[in-house]
Amino acid sequence: MKHQDALLHVKGSSLFIDDFKLPVDVLHAAVLVSPVSHGEIEILEIDEALSIPGVEAVITARDIPGENQIGNIIMDEPLLAEKEVHFIGEPIAVVLADTEEVARKAVNVIRLETSELSSVVDPRKAFEKGMLIAPPRTFSMGSVSAVWKECDCIVEGRADSGGQEHLYLETQGSFAIPMENGCIKITSGTQGPTFVQKIAARVLNVPMHKIEVDIGRLGGAFGGKEDQATPWAVMAALGVHLTGRPVKLVLNRNEDMTWTGKRHPYSSDFKLGLRSDGTMTAWEVTYYQNGGAASDLSTAILERTLFHSTNAYFIPNVKATGICCRTNLPPNTAFRGFGAPQAMFVIESAIYSASREMGISPLEIQKKNLLKKGDAFPFGMSYEGTEIRRSWKQADELYHETDTEKRINDFNSGNVMFKKGISFMPVCFGISFTNISLNQANALVHVYTDGSVGISTGAVEMGQGVNTKIAQVAARTFGIDLSRIKVESTNTTRAANTSPTAASSAADMNGNATIIACGNILKRLLAHARKHLGKSVDCKAEMIDETVSINGKKTDLVWDKLVNIAYLARVSLSSQAHYATPGLYFDRSSEKGRPFAYHVAGTAITEVTIDRLRGTFTVDSVKIVHDVGESINPLVDRGQIEGGLLQGIGWVTLEELKYHAKTDALLSDSLATYKIPDIYFTPERVDIQFLECLSANAGIYNSKAVGEPPFMYGIGTYFAILEAIRACDPKIPPVFSAPMSNEKILLLLQGNHRNGGC
Repeated sequence: MKHQDALLHVKGSSLFIDDFKLPVDVLHAAVLVSPVSHGEIEILEIDEALSIPGVEAVITARDIPGENQIGNIIMDEPLLAEKEVHFIGEPIAVVLADTEEVARKAVNVIRLETSELSSVVDPRKAFEKGMLIAPPRTFSMGSVSAVWKECDCIVEGRADSGGQEHLYLETQGSFAIPMENGCIKITSGTQGPTFVQKIAARVLNVPMHKIEVDIGRLGGAFGGKEDQATPWAVMAALGVHLTGRPVKLVLNRNEDMTWTGKRHPYSSDFKLGLRSDGTMTAWEVTYYQNGGAASDLSTAILERTLFHSTNAYFIPNVKATGICCRTNLPPNTAFRGFGAPQAMFVIESAIYSASREMGISPLEIQKKNLLKKGDAFPFGMSYEGTEIRRSWKQADELYHETDTEKRINDFNSGNVMFKKGISFMPVCFGISFTNISLNQANALVHVYTDGSVGISTGAVEMGQGVNTKIAQVAARTFGIDLSRIKVESTNTTRAANTSPTAASSAADMNGNATIIACGNILKRLLAHARKHLGKSVDCKAEMIDETVSINGKKTDLVWDKLVNIAYLARVSLSSQAHYATPGLYFDRSSEKGRPFAYHVAGTAITEVTIDRLRGTFTVDSVKIVHDVGESINPLVDRGQIEGGLLQGIGWVTLEELKYHAKTDALLSDSLATYKIPDIYFTPERVDIQFLECLSANAGIYNSKAVGEPPFMYGIGTYFAILEAIRACDPKIPPVFSAPMSNEKILLLLQGNHRNGGC
């Protein structure tokens, strides 16, 4: 089945924030932000801006009626700066005017003078200065210090991974409308409607029931609208609160790229010990996370990094330390994978380094150490599946069946200017929020008297197809046609206290809540069907293809008729249900527990060809064996796998964030200077095989989450490129600094690694 919104998108009739028709008295907002990465506000004069015709108000921190605080985990981020600014793009004032043009003109005449203070943008330097967002955390198992002397090979090194711009199609935006009795309705481009509701209530000093948040759909998010959509929504609501008029605020592309946080850059030190046969026995790693100027979700993201420090491998002795560093960049935030990609890049770098040191293929080390059922993770949970080794075996069969190794060796032997490389990338990704309290969802289901069905959940549709899956779940549970189902907008008055649509858990949790709610209604309907048909309460009644069956035999009682007679008999046709993912617990004092409902696993084989003269490369093919459980929508799942893969490839190869060496200003602030994969960069061939499902899990109808895990397959491209470089010259030492851009490849091939050029 296709994505339900596909036709609307193709026709251009899908509604996003900027498409809604608003009242004629709407005010447009523009934001004055800090031009420096760290400084004190010396002068802020707004009189000239207020004098411009059409300007209604200029809002500063002193106008905030409640708390000037939008922090979530840690309370360290003001909505509007008061005395000190900590990053370029930090909001200072909001202009409200009759038109967007007038609002932007007024921003430009506000007199802002700042005195610059010293800034830090490197996490290691921040650590040296004691600039930490939270105390370091360590996950450990066994004793690394006791086994180093027993290792036959020890490799040590550094791995750096860069940030990544979300580059969703729809930029950050929101509009707010005054309602009666001091209430405000916010239409926001957010993944977390309850968080927007809570923070708006905090800033305005009103109870949460005075704030309604509604989301139809998002034009992409990838984590960038989990927390970072909040300030723009709250600014719009604040404007409504102060003026009594509707307010709209939408960032343009340059503002969005310059002012908002990215994927966290990491700089990490590693030490890996192995036996002579390639068995990994000890793993010690320290992650220096660049959190930016405020905490945002950094501590949670770093926690997931620690959870994935060993990726798909069993290592009996582990010490993984995460350090969340505060710098003078915009607060970095959630991005697909939520800290796991950074961890997996480091362990794969260490394995590759060890393979070079030992003179064996990295595949030998990877395969030998793959998790087996019952193996322990450093955080106390045991691996409960068999999918990692099965996916590797299935991928390995593809590799050998096509004589890939011989073909690549023959190609490299017969070519001087072009060389090929190949890599295997196993992935093991835990599914659930690591904050246990967030693993809950609710659904509200109404069956109308004509047989149509309306569903409200806390899930936010942002292109990933969650509403399509929820509609499928309802149709399957009721036993009716999908055309009868409508998934409503996500609204805090219908779905309260929601968790953000993140952690690849939205379909699982909201889908399971929908199953419970639909099951409640169906149970009532079938009980009434037995009564109407004069059957005993013990008989087996089912709804199959919109027709009631009794003990396996069809009756003439169809869905529409049953719904109508049940309504006339005063049977409830509505249900609200709650779902909490079972079996989860985690003790942060011991850093041990069972934080995940299940793991998603898979293996990708990536083949690349590099041009040694130009430093360019092509991704020839990616073969993926992926664990989706029992997919309820193979087409949507394949789309997620392909999209995640390409985004992951972009992270480790193309997408490079550049900052001015003196001012810390973002230089790659447009699509002219920040490159993402396009159709010409896409792998020439992507083959996806679904792994056979052999066990039950907590996903809806035994399916598994698919949003984030495929991103990590893209990491394999980095190591395939390293293999191609090695084919050019085995003496070139590997460099672990993502992204591996064309420039870096060329510098390596030209020997600049010898003088630190990479």
